[in-house]
Amino acid sequence: MELSNKAAEFPNSTYPPGYAGNQVPYGYPQYAAFQNAPGQANNAFQGYPAGAPYGPGGLPVQNQPSGLNGAAWMPAPPPPLNCPPGLEYLSQIDQILVHQQIELLEVLTGFETNNKYEIKNSLGQRVYFAAEENDCCTRNCCGPSRPFTMKIIDNMGQEVIALQRPLRCSACCCPCCLQELEVQAPPGTPVGYIKQNWHPCLPKFTVQNEAKIDVFKIIGPCVVCSCCEDINFEVKSMDESSVVGRISKQWSGFVREAFTDADNFGIQFPLDLDVKMKAVMLGACFLIDFMFFEQTGDKNQRAGVWQ
Repeated sequence: MELSNKAAEFPNSTYPPGYAGNQVPYGYPQYAAFQNAPGQANNAFQGYPAGAPYGPGGLPVQNQPSGLNGAAWMPAPPPPLNCPPGLEYLSQIDQILVHQQIELLEVLTGFETNNKYEIKNSLGQRVYFAAEENDCCTRNCCGPSRPFTMKIIDNMGQEVIALQRPLRCSACCCPCCLQELEVQAPPGTPVGYIKQNWHPCLPKFTVQNEAKIDVFKIIGPCVVCSCCEDINFEVKSMDESSVVGRISKQWSGFVREAFTDADNFGIQFPLDLDVKMKAVMLGACFLIDFMFFEQTGDKNQRAGVWQ
């Protein structure tokens, strides 16, 4: 399900310092599809999507005929000034679609596996691929509260974003040790943070830049549950007077919602938002997914009253 609301939906947005300014869209979309390359070894990055051909050094090769399950990769636009490598893809888009892959082993056995996600633009072109790196014990003992490292790669197989989530308390009654996530781009270089704010009723988060200066707030609904409709987490200015974006958990259909934890998300932000902040909002989407929509083996309810 693609988002239809554009950044123009937020005409009264107040942008904080750090915006890159209006940017010229990059030409017309080009397609770089792929198929399996027989006899090639698996890419060194565990969890990279099957179906991408690999050339020398284990990097995927572009401009190949599409495979049966192949998706078109978004072509890389010219990088803006002072843009971290790999984030130039974000400079030309104001929407991101995040699709979690269905893991058959997890569906059949309830055994928690590493999460994997396709990250696409509004045209359906794949921008990034994300894969959780975690051990079996942590995944199945800590459940949705587990710490994790999420690696995000581009169409050249380069790791461009790394997400680090430490182990924190998951109960709203405890105002200390709340959830947080660090976004690095490139890996090892922090560009922003998402920190949970204590509130007795609402899920609230603060988005910070690399200097840990507050930039945005994210506010979700009191009851994080719905049937046949999206669940919206509004991205607002620090004084909460204007909406500047949105993270939406999209309704995926009864069967998928009931029997899997493979969720679909949509992220909206201003086109001229700094690419670093766009990457941080992508990280916020993953944190929200784990906190509210990740299914555990002994608890089928994936969403409910914020607790």
